[in-house]
Amino acid sequence: MDAIIEAQHLCKEFKNKRAVNDLTFSIQRGEIFGLLGHNGAGKTTTIRLLTGQIPPTSGSCSISGYHSFTEQHRVKPLIGIVPETQNVYGRMSGYENLLFFARLYGVKKTRVNELLEQLHLKQACHDRVDTYSNGMRQRLLIARALLNHPQVIFFDEPTRGLDPTSAREIRELIRQLANTGITIFLTTHNMEEADSLCHRVAFIKSGSIIVIDTPQNLKIKHGARKARITLANQQEIIIPLSDTQYLMSELQTINNQEILMIHSQEATLEDIFIYLAGKEEQP
Repeated sequence: MDAIIEAQHLCKEFKNKRAVNDLTFSIQRGEIFGLLGHNGAGKTTTIRLLTGQIPPTSGSCSISGYHSFTEQHRVKPLIGIVPETQNVYGRMSGYENLLFFARLYGVKKTRVNELLEQLHLKQACHDRVDTYSNGMRQRLLIARALLNHPQVIFFDEPTRGLDPTSAREIRELIRQLANTGITIFLTTHNMEEADSLCHRVAFIKSGSIIVIDTPQNLKIKHGARKARITLANQQEIIIPLSDTQYLMSELQTINNQEILMIHSQEATLEDIFIYLAGKEEQP
């Protein structure tokens, strides 16, 4: 596969504090890649480095072979950014917001209308953005990020603060974008979201990546599968499936009791994250 994002020994220091420490990874075209970590772990700093907003202290990072900071004029046309903060102009309409950025990119008005239709904003496009719901503002941000037909889109906490329906719509949109070949780099605290969306995830702690793998592989390698048995008297018994001797012993114990339900359980991505990354460090 063809790597579109690459980082080599990437480091960033602020006032003698190393926010990003020796990151090395690559991301393939069309991949949904999740960077997961506690607050202050280095996620947003990593995005700022990859998108050329700040220079690295050492190491390098590139988009489609172009250095993210020293070749910003090459990188900017290739990327779109959906920031954590909904930095849209509230006193302007949705159409005016997109038209303003389209002019900066040299994009035709037809692209604005196309995206308003695609993101289901056409009906409200002439309303002031400060009347939009959180979900609508988030879709407007995504439309803005798509104006220049980017090859990579960076999402920083894309569903934070959204209601369940809006969050589901955003996740489905991310899947659709990836299916068209756009590479997605996202950060999120929602482990279920990362599990369902991402082809691979990286856990970052104190600026360092501690593991990169698929969610499924992480759960297989570091999680324990269990069986939850509910008896007729509502008693629940949890049995580790990896311990054959204990499993047989428990089955013999409940042999004469009526079983209502048996469910197999695997570790969640959240379980694995807490196991590998631990608790959030206190300032």
